[in-house]
Amino acid sequence: MSTELPGTRPGGRTERNRVAVLTATLDVLAEQGYPGLTVDAVADRSGVHKTTLYRRWGSAEGLVAAALLFGIEHGWEVPDTGSLEGDLSAMNRELADYFTDPAKSAMPMASVAAAFQSPKAADALREYYRDRHRKGAAMTERAIARGEVPADTDPVEVMRQAAAPVFYRLFVSREPVDAAVADRAARVAVIAARAGAFRTG
Repeated sequence: MSTELPGTRPGGRTERNRVAVLTATLDVLAEQGYPGLTVDAVADRSGVHKTTLYRRWGSAEGLVAAALLFGIEHGWEVPDTGSLEGDLSAMNRELADYFTDPAKSAMPMASVAAAFQSPKAADALREYYRDRHRKGAAMTERAIARGEVPADTDPVEVMRQAAAPVFYRLFVSREPVDAAVADRAARVAVIAARAGAFRTG
C-alpha cells in the first residue's frame, strides 16, 4: 500500500486517475463520513477500477490518508495584513468559515472525525497541519522583523494559541464561532506573544 507525498506524482493518465480518485475520496468522505467510505464507492465516483485502487492504496483507510495529504498540494495564501493581530484574525476567520459554512464544512469536519477512527488518517491530518504551520510561520516571522514580538518567538505556538479557542468552540463546547470570537482569540495570542509567553529561549 502506498500513501504518496506531494511531489512524487507521475504524469499523464496515471496522474489524472490519481487526482480523480483522491477528489472522489474527499467527496465520499464529506457525504458519507469515514464509516461510509468504501473502495467501491470511490471507484464508482472516480471512474477508476477498484483493482487499481486496491493495488495503489490498499484500502479505504489508505485512500483517506492519501486524500488528506492531497490537500497539501493546494496552496494556502497566508494572510498578510501588515500586523500580527490582523494576520491571526484573518486566519481565524478563515478557519471558522471553513468549518461552519454549510457549503464547505462537511469535508473538514469529516476529516477530523476520520482522524479519530483511523491511525493513518490521523498521521495524514498531522502532516497536513505541519504543512500549514510551516507556511503560517511567515506571519510571526514578519512580526519579528517589524519588532512586534520578541525575536525568539515560536511561530507555530503563536498559531496554535490563536486558533485554540476557535477549535475548542467548534469541537468541544459546540458554541457558535463568529468574527468577534476569531478576533478576540487572535488579540489574546498577540498580547501573550508580546509579553514573551512563546519565547523559545
